[in-house]
Amino acid sequence: MNELDAAGITEPALRAAYTECRRVNAHYGRTFFLATRLLPPRTRPFAHALYGFARMADEVVDNPAPGTDPAVALDDVAVMVGQVFDGGTPADPVLAALADTVRRHDLDRELFDAFLRSMTMDLKITEYATYADLKEYIHGSAEVIGLQMLPVFGTVVPVADAVPGAAALGEAFQLTNFLRDVGEDLDRGRLYLPTDELAAFGVDRELLEWSRARGLPDRRVRRALAVAVARNRAVYRRAEAGIPLLREESRDCVRTALALYEGILDEIAALGYDVLNTRAVVPRRRRMAVALPRLLASTWSNSRLRLRS
Repeated sequence: MNELDAAGITEPALRAAYTECRRVNAHYGRTFFLATRLLPPRTRPFAHALYGFARMADEVVDNPAPGTDPAVALDDVAVMVGQVFDGGTPADPVLAALADTVRRHDLDRELFDAFLRSMTMDLKITEYATYADLKEYIHGSAEVIGLQMLPVFGTVVPVADAVPGAAALGEAFQLTNFLRDVGEDLDRGRLYLPTDELAAFGVDRELLEWSRARGLPDRRVRRALAVAVARNRAVYRRAEAGIPLLREESRDCVRTALALYEGILDEIAALGYDVLNTRAVVPRRRRMAVALPRLLASTWSNSRLRLRS
């Protein structure tokens, strides 16, 4: 059955809006998109809508259109989010799909306001001294996305009990992004690795930029990144503990996304932590090895359910 039909999305303009979110997810978020294939068809459009909104705001900040002011563009997004929670339906297709998702799942506005606050921080803050300072940014940029997804994925316990695991999942993914994208973030003038922790290994922004410009890895940088990877893995273990609290039909999606994203850390280690000059990517064969057996099992299970109905 078509995902939109399964989700009860029938109005043509709304179907087009969700289709656009699916396209955005497939184009920009290959790992998460692959994982969403393990969700029941009726759930997938809402996951795509939440991803589409996050990507839309992120692109406004990281890749603004030529001649535009990202601060103004982000304010425009905030106005449209206000429309969503005031009962309106913005003209933008991604926001239109978001509005429908918010209403169907009764999502909390504060989760979206916190996300936009972190996006605004990207326009004003170029580095963080401590992990505690960084944690405020991570909450809004990533933890809240895990919390937005909770009502979509569903839980077998009171939602409040599943919050720590969902937040940890967002934190784990974001920390992995920081480690993978150190070089690209430096090119944008940003550094997300806490400077006090880098300093403990004799590393500062100047050394990172020097290594990036010359393509020369440094053992001090490698040691600092190895410690950061170890902490990131500990956050994945906290996130993993929350998976059994989700509705059973959603667990394989989250397990797969977690395994694939943590696989980036394996690739970082395999590169000798030289992320300043090489982008760590999980090879397609590994992505398929992780996801394909679950996809086949999910397809078989769905086929049997359709035959019984």
